[in-house]
Amino acid sequence: MTTYRFKAVRAQQAPGHDVFVFAAAPSDVLTFAAIERVARADDGQLKGFQRHQVASHIRDIRDYLTREDALLPNAVIVAFIDGVTVRDLSDGLVQVQIDVPKNQPPGFVVDGQQRLSALAGIDKPGFQVFVSALVCKDYNELRQQFVLINNTRPLPKTLIYELLPNVEGLPERFTQRKFSARIVDMLNFTRGSSLHGEVRQHTNLTGMISDTAMQRLIMNSASDGAIRSLMHFDDREERAFQLVNEFFHAVAKVYGSAWYGMAPRFSRLRHGAGIVAMGFVMDHLYSLEGATERDQFEPGLRLLAPHTAWTSGQWPLEPWDTRPWNGIQNTPSDIDLLTRYLVSSLKKALRKPRRIANG
Repeated sequence: MTTYRFKAVRAQQAPGHDVFVFAAAPSDVLTFAAIERVARADDGQLKGFQRHQVASHIRDIRDYLTREDALLPNAVIVAFIDGVTVRDLSDGLVQVQIDVPKNQPPGFVVDGQQRLSALAGIDKPGFQVFVSALVCKDYNELRQQFVLINNTRPLPKTLIYELLPNVEGLPERFTQRKFSARIVDMLNFTRGSSLHGEVRQHTNLTGMISDTAMQRLIMNSASDGAIRSLMHFDDREERAFQLVNEFFHAVAKVYGSAWYGMAPRFSRLRHGAGIVAMGFVMDHLYSLEGATERDQFEPGLRLLAPHTAWTSGQWPLEPWDTRPWNGIQNTPSDIDLLTRYLVSSLKKALRKPRRIANG
C-alpha cells in the first residue's frame, strides 16, 4: 500500500461533507485517483461517468503545457468514497492521508481528466496542480456530483470569440478563430465600415448579423479563398478587413432593400446561411474578376441579383428542390445548397455577357 499525505485547506460547506484543496504532482493524482470511462457492463448496466478522451483537446493542452510559462490555476476535482482520512490542524488547515492499495485508486477524477492526461505525457519536473477534493458517502452521490459539476452553464462561445483578439499565448487551435474574430471586431467597430454596428456581439447587443456567421465567412476565405492570398502579408489583418468591408459596401448598394435595417428573419441575405454563402460569392468575384473594391464587386452582384430570393420568391436550389425565400435554414446542408446555387448562378451570369460581347 502507498500512502500520500498533504496539507490542505478545508472549506465549510454542506454538513457532514469534507471539501478541501491541496497541491499535488499530476503523477501522484493519477496514482490515487482513477479516470472511470462511461461504458456498459455485460448485463447492460451503466458504469463509470467520464467521457472518452478527446485526442485533439489533449494535444492542445499538452502543447501549451510544454511552455516554461504555462499555468494551470483551475483545480482538478477528485471525489473519494473511502481510503482518505482528514485530520484537523488549525485555522482551517487539515492533514489529508490517502491510502492507495496496489492498483486500486480510492479516488475518482470528476473534472480535469483531459488536463491530467496531457500532463501524463510530458516531462515537467516540479509542476503541480491544485486538487479540489470531496468525500462522498457512496458511489451514487459521487456520480451525482459529477453531473452537477459538469452541467454548469459554460461561457457562451460568442463571448469567448469576442475575447480572443485580446488574448495572447493561446493553443494553436485558436489561431484561425482569433484572426477571424479580430477582423469581425474591425468590421463592427471601425467607423465608416460597411458593417459598423451590424454584428451582434456581447458588447453590441443591437447588432443583427450573427458574429459566428461572419467569423465562418472569414475562416472559409482564409482557408481556401480570397483572404488566403493575403495571409503572407505583414498587414494581412488590414487587407482582409478592407476586402470584406468593400464587398459588403457593394452588397448594401446592390441589395439595399434586402439589407438595410433587415432582421435575419425577414431577409435571408442577413441570415447566417446567407452571410456564409455570400462569402463564397466574394471569393469567386475575387478569383474570377479580380474584384477587391466595391465598384469591382458591384457588377457581378448585379448579375446575380435576378437569381436571388432574399425577401420573397423562391430558391430553385436543385431541379427537385425549390424552397420559399425563407425556407433556407442555418444548417450545414442548407448553407452548402445555397452556396452551390449562388456560385453556379454567378458563374453562368458572368459567362453570358462575355459570349454576347465576343459574338
